[in-house]
Amino acid sequence: MLFNSPEYIFVFLPAAVVIYFYLNACHPGRPAKIWLVLASLGFYSWWGLIYLPLIVTSIIVNYAVGRTLAQGVMKARAQKLLLVSGLTFNLGLLGYFKYANFFIDNFDRVTGASAYLAPIILPLAISFFTFQKIGFLVDSYKGETRGYNFLDYALFVTFFPQLIAGPIVHHKQIVPQFADAKNAEFNASNFGIGLCMFGIGLCKKIVIADTFAAYATPGFDGTKVLTFAEAWLTSLSYTFQLYFDFSGYTDMAIGSALLFNIRLPKNFESPYKALDIQDFWRRWHITLSHFLRDYLYIPLGGNRHGDIRTGFNLFLTFLLGGLWHGASWMFVAWGAMHGLAMIVNRIWTKTGLSLPAFAAWLLTFNFVNFAWIFFRAKDLDAAARVLRGMTDFSSIAQRTDNNGRDIAIWSAAAFGVVLLGRTTLTLCTDDNAQTVSGITAGAAFAVALLTMFAVTSRVSEFIYFNF
Repeated sequence: MLFNSPEYIFVFLPAAVVIYFYLNACHPGRPAKIWLVLASLGFYSWWGLIYLPLIVTSIIVNYAVGRTLAQGVMKARAQKLLLVSGLTFNLGLLGYFKYANFFIDNFDRVTGASAYLAPIILPLAISFFTFQKIGFLVDSYKGETRGYNFLDYALFVTFFPQLIAGPIVHHKQIVPQFADAKNAEFNASNFGIGLCMFGIGLCKKIVIADTFAAYATPGFDGTKVLTFAEAWLTSLSYTFQLYFDFSGYTDMAIGSALLFNIRLPKNFESPYKALDIQDFWRRWHITLSHFLRDYLYIPLGGNRHGDIRTGFNLFLTFLLGGLWHGASWMFVAWGAMHGLAMIVNRIWTKTGLSLPAFAAWLLTFNFVNFAWIFFRAKDLDAAARVLRGMTDFSSIAQRTDNNGRDIAIWSAAAFGVVLLGRTTLTLCTDDNAQTVSGITAGAAFAVALLTMFAVTSRVSEFIYFNF
């Protein structure tokens, strides 16, 4: 079910919270954890039971492999072979479900063959929980997961606020929190902060992101020749739609978890304020950046083997990061663009030169906005159509329609929010990050709920649900 759906807001989430704390009050420990695992699997199965056996089997296999690795009872060579087998199992599942059709289609196109594989439905959240399991296995190999039981592991993987689209959590961030007896008691402060974050996230999604989506979608998916203004508004609309959609989802995920006294890692830190591309990736989808750094870039050698090797490692990391988002050459192109931008940024930094802050921001934002075109467009022709409009200076004088003027106002307001606004966490807390702002929480929640009821018939998915 969707975070922005009535059944989640008014039925599932309240029931999950009430029963969890009731069980902890009556029988602290295992019963409440078991309830959360079952509730999370029910949450996952809402879209269909077909892939429930897949995630359950994956949990069992990964826990068994991780436990064996953590015990360290095998010889070094056998340990490494078991780790490789576990990683192959996870990447094999991801590769089959997410990329098999993609590779076969491209093989046919290149060779002229007629190989065929029936379309495969992508299991929900497989990209996210695969990364979590890979991190767990690598850390088990290092002996860092001793003491975890099966219930701890199952709850770490399935905890529903982060199950579908992150944040990508690390076992060290989750398991100890559920082991802390204080977190088993209802906490009014955490509950208030969580409600506030959820309300603001809901507002971001329904009020802002979906408004921009209504303009971005026909711009990218239609066939109309776009004027200069229409193309720029289409591009900016998606840039803001993606930001408010994903940051809104993350706020709702973090807010939902806080109702249970569980703190998920932050995933956004005002990324459109970034002054260079490296700064952008420190702020955007932070948990993905950390995973790619810790489990791909550093194992490849990081920056330890000279500039050329470092550049290669950066480029490959972002290339694979782009492919992780989806089986499409457009995602590969987007990842390659960011990889090249990181290399250029590294070279520029080594020169010791710098740009004025505004020029650095303008360059960074426009690159990010330009790259999002390839992230959003379904093919190169669609991207080219938007880009042609953005460079069609002969049409600058053409006036846009009322819808375009409305979205231009929304874009101006969005710039103000992303550049001048505070983060959701700071909006929901005082300077000590302890006390919720009742006015902020109430206003955000009320606006979002009213808007949700106004559009109940068309509750929309979050963008990252597709990845």
